[in-house]
Amino acid sequence: MLKKTLFFSNKCSLTTQYEQLVVKSEIRNASIPIEDIGFVVMEHPEIYVSIPTLTKLTENNVAVIFCDAKHMPCSMLLNLDNHHIQQELFTNQINATEPLKKQLWQQTVKTKIKHQAQHLQLLNKPYEVLNFHESKVLSGDTENREGVAAAHYWKHIFDFEFKRERYGDYPNLFLNYGYIILRAAVARAIAGSGLLSTLGIHHHNKYNAFCLADDIMEPFRPIVDAKVIEIINTFHEQELTTQIKAELLKVLTQTVYFDDIKSPLMVALTRTTNSLQQCYAGTARKINYPGLWS
Repeated sequence: MLKKTLFFSNKCSLTTQYEQLVVKSEIRNASIPIEDIGFVVMEHPEIYVSIPTLTKLTENNVAVIFCDAKHMPCSMLLNLDNHHIQQELFTNQINATEPLKKQLWQQTVKTKIKHQAQHLQLLNKPYEVLNFHESKVLSGDTENREGVAAAHYWKHIFDFEFKRERYGDYPNLFLNYGYIILRAAVARAIAGSGLLSTLGIHHHNKYNAFCLADDIMEPFRPIVDAKVIEIINTFHEQELTTQIKAELLKVLTQTVYFDDIKSPLMVALTRTTNSLQQCYAGTARKINYPGLWS
């Protein structure tokens, strides 16, 4: 089921009544069924939200995202009890062998490079070398084909000189906002599949509570890149305005393609994370990543 993404950039009050999210502000009063909500982004520093509301949202696996003083997403609230066999799933994940994790990372990197190549091809940019790098990815990506491919990708993706930076200015700011939203969506799907975002396949950082989300989101990054290019060509704006944030949130509902069906991204992520859960359990050998373009 396609869930709603709610973005609150103005002062308001959020409460719950009769399984509804009740929104009250100077601009509007509204009531939305909580079961229809997938993401809530709170940007304004004076938003009031009740504890029962946060509890009800998390019980329904709604990803609640809070923004900092710079209006950038900085933290997230997720449900930690989403599956009826939670302990068994955690145990499978914790006991995953290094060879299995290396194979899963190989699959992830190959898919990411494939999607980067497809994106460059759609932009009529040189992409053939990425097909070569994809074919040479080893178990665990021990030769760092991901990094070599990324260097080529970022060199050619834009029609102007660009350096990819985590905290850089335009258009890095657009990319970073989109990636944060994507990361939240992946973390929500991971929690819904009964897995721990903290325990990654490849990413390992004792200060990072979302290592697994950072792993699984990698093949999906080019869909954010494509949206940013669309925004650049449409709005000709270099500031991260509310309108552009709303456009970036639309990434969550973009169509992606499995072999048998097409699906909105936010729904597809759950199919991907469920397949990862099956890999940990030993009933599957491959993560089911969708294609980003038909």
